[in-house]
Amino acid sequence: MGEAISTSEVLTATGIDLSYGEQLAVSDAHLSISRGEVAAITGQSGSGKSSLLYCLAGVLPPARGQVRFEGQSLGDLTDDEISELRRERFGFVFQYGELLPELTIEENTALPLRLAGQRKRPALAAAGEVLSRLGLGELRERRPSQVSGGQNQRVAVARALVHRPAVVFADEPTGSLDSANASAVLKEFLGLARSQGTAVILVTHDPTVAAQADSHYTMSDGVLTPQGAV
Repeated sequence: MGEAISTSEVLTATGIDLSYGEQLAVSDAHLSISRGEVAAITGQSGSGKSSLLYCLAGVLPPARGQVRFEGQSLGDLTDDEISELRRERFGFVFQYGELLPELTIEENTALPLRLAGQRKRPALAAAGEVLSRLGLGELRERRPSQVSGGQNQRVAVARALVHRPAVVFADEPTGSLDSANASAVLKEFLGLARSQGTAVILVTHDPTVAAQADSHYTMSDGVLTPQGAV
């Protein structure tokens, strides 16, 4: 019999190289994350951490190595299968939220469910529930331009988690916020993710953000180094 794959491991990367032309952005990266785990990747700008994040999410294909989601190599999937995986099993949080200005807060939050084919009414109901858990229930009919930056980032968190993804990829999710808002948003984000068993891979330059993670990696000149438990 072959080696059994741990049922707790949701995403693994082995020997990942990623290049832009002649420039090597990621070199021989290895990473493993379990269900409900929060892993932080820290490093200076240009160290390769965002490139690695998008490689792990199936957005950028590696030049060498393998990313596996629930035991399945992303390299064996078609473009359509990768797109479906990102839409239905992955969530994303970006530094500036990236909400759609023409949609209400509730509609923005429900977007992953609607894209997955769920009917409007149950999708909005699920969105409303997550918004309420993040203290945003009264804002559901407003548009992104009508709420604060901290509130918009909470909405981005709600949108990333509403469909209960297996993994959320977060690229500097609190980087645009002041320290008080950043701390509150991060606490709510990671608390909700852990409560529903969603793994989080969190790219940040902020050591106070990384300190909230279960495991910590540093990145320098494309080299990923595990730091062990935080």
